[in-house]
Amino acid sequence: MRIGIIGTGGIGASLTLKLSAAGHAVQVANTREPGSMTKLAEESGAVATTLDEVGRDVEVLITSIPFGRMPDLKPIIDRLPGDVPVADTSNYYPHRDGRIEEIDDGKPEGVWIEQQLGRPVVRAWNSLVQTTLAGKGRPKGAADRLAVPVAGTDLAAKQLVMGLVDDTGFDPVDAGTVEDTWRMQAATPAYCTELNAEQLRKALALADHDAAMVRREAVLAIIGSWEPGGSIFEDIVALNRAAAGLHRLLGQDE
Repeated sequence: MRIGIIGTGGIGASLTLKLSAAGHAVQVANTREPGSMTKLAEESGAVATTLDEVGRDVEVLITSIPFGRMPDLKPIIDRLPGDVPVADTSNYYPHRDGRIEEIDDGKPEGVWIEQQLGRPVVRAWNSLVQTTLAGKGRPKGAADRLAVPVAGTDLAAKQLVMGLVDDTGFDPVDAGTVEDTWRMQAATPAYCTELNAEQLRKALALADHDAAMVRREAVLAIIGSWEPGGSIFEDIVALNRAAAGLHRLLGQDE
């Protein structure tokens, strides 16, 4: 499959590597020049290109940039053929993106993105910290395979993206429509908690919208208080599991 990826941060770079290794023809772009992606292109075999070119001949476009900058992609999205799905990996973090009143008032992140881009969007991979995506993918059928929620209203687009999630080493779990994307946002039991498919389905069903909104602020405040330096991703997973009361929600012992 011909795949375009916008963004070369931890998630975008890992998707470039994994989807290229799975046999897909990947082209990748960021806000800098293609020369900034030389190492990634060499390691993955992907083609480094420009934002103007990345969506010109693809079957799916994956966006992996800071959430608050998603509206900037509308000119690129507008040039895509109508049948090319868009998948997004971003998350709303107020300390980075600035306050977005509609989301703070409860609008699901997926709905907000669709409104900014004027196009259906599938949400996937946003519920993984970058070290989980990079290092914990497993072959299909492996006993320790983790799962990724995928949500979107366009069923064909969602099925296509679910196939790509499988290619990156994770079991795809249907998380509903774009209206349901709040169930996979920050501070829900499904968000960055490293669950298998059965556990993830339970976590999605047990998500509490109002509680998640409160927990998000508390969790982000805790992470913001940590000293910089070193890898904090395992700590983030542990914090999210604790904040969501995951052991209790899944009927496990503390």
